[in-house]
Amino acid sequence: MDTLKLEIVTPKGPIFNGDVKSITLPGSEGEFGVLPGHAAVLTLLKTGVIDIEKSNGKHDLVAISSGYAEVDESGVNILADGAVYIGGDEKESEIADSLKKIESLLDDIKSDPYVTESVLARVKNIKTS
Repeated sequence: MDTLKLEIVTPKGPIFNGDVKSITLPGSEGEFGVLPGHAAVLTLLKTGVIDIEKSNGKHDLVAISSGYAEVDESGVNILADGAVYIGGDEKESEIADSLKKIESLLDDIKSDPYVTESVLARVKNIKTS
């Protein structure tokens, strides 16, 4: 088994559904990575960025406000309060539009300024990846 099934859902509907190589999640106790065969765990997620490594080695990002992750050896199910998907293959104008949506999402949750800047800095780095 060299991939995981990843599903990210918000109250407004699905954000991502597919097979991935690995995932980095913003856990309530800090970031952690998930690979195929990971031990089962149910955890809280804090405001941050989910880094999705696809089978082709490219990365996509999803900014979330908070949520829960259910991890097992074959997949990860995430229920997020709010999320914005940023694909790694998007054009700069689409990334700029996504950044505005992320800023709006972060304004909605009234997060502390450090978290807001951290999320925006990480997402803006996708243009250089």
